[in-house]
Amino acid sequence: MNILLLGRTGQVGFELHRNLSPLGIINAPARAELDLMDEESVSVYLANTKPDLIVNAAAWTAVDAAEEQRAAAESLNAGLPAQLAEYAAANNIRLVHYSSDYVYPGSGETPWQEASPTGPLSHYGETKLQGDQAIEQSGADYLIFRTSWVYGARGNNFMKTMLRLAKSKPELNIVADQIGAPTPARLISQVTTLAVHSQLEKGLYHLAPRGETSWQGFATEIFKQAIEAGEELTLNPNNAHPIPTSGYPTPAQRPLNSRLDVTKVERALDIQLPDWQSQLALTLGEYLENQ
Repeated sequence: MNILLLGRTGQVGFELHRNLSPLGIINAPARAELDLMDEESVSVYLANTKPDLIVNAAAWTAVDAAEEQRAAAESLNAGLPAQLAEYAAANNIRLVHYSSDYVYPGSGETPWQEASPTGPLSHYGETKLQGDQAIEQSGADYLIFRTSWVYGARGNNFMKTMLRLAKSKPELNIVADQIGAPTPARLISQVTTLAVHSQLEKGLYHLAPRGETSWQGFATEIFKQAIEAGEELTLNPNNAHPIPTSGYPTPAQRPLNSRLDVTKVERALDIQLPDWQSQLALTLGEYLENQ
């Protein structure tokens, strides 16, 4: 199988490059090789490589910056998926794409299901929803995995930021009223590979670990596991103080409820997704080993 992987330098893209390799030959152009915001360049690349499968891990992920750099966010999160879906439909191939919990309004405490009403609170969320809708309306054979709070052993993310701060600061204030499930890039890649290999039925699926926590709860668990692994921190985990979202204002509004119901993907693949704490242990362990 000839696989086109976009976004290979990102957290999810790196893991996908590792996991998908047994399934075929992977073309994974770097940014210098292919400008994903240039529609003509993408068209030429697709025509030249003729992929049998497209896996799109490329995205504009700077949530706050999307409020000002709107055109760039729209290009990567909406325009590119639409173009890829059009090509996939015309050439009868599958497109795998990744979406976000930010497409939901963030109200209530009930986990969102795939059919739940959307209502993005930010421009980032709007562009992700536009990309999803373009794919769904394209007629292509697609898999969309909607995930939350992505982090990994590589790249810039919350886990690594918290570890860095905990080594220099005696206390931190961390948002505690946004609830979701931290999702490691490794898990996203593993489930994607299984879905491709097993020819999972076309559609939209939620993908996140089991369980839920707040950013403050996530940070506290990071600190505790790091200390257990032998890391020396300035911060005592008890000094990770909970604050409301209003205490940490940002240009883009964040959803308070990012819980995702993952029943559909578990049943479709006959799997049980692991809890977020065990996935943190694996990801943190890999990160610390590579230091």
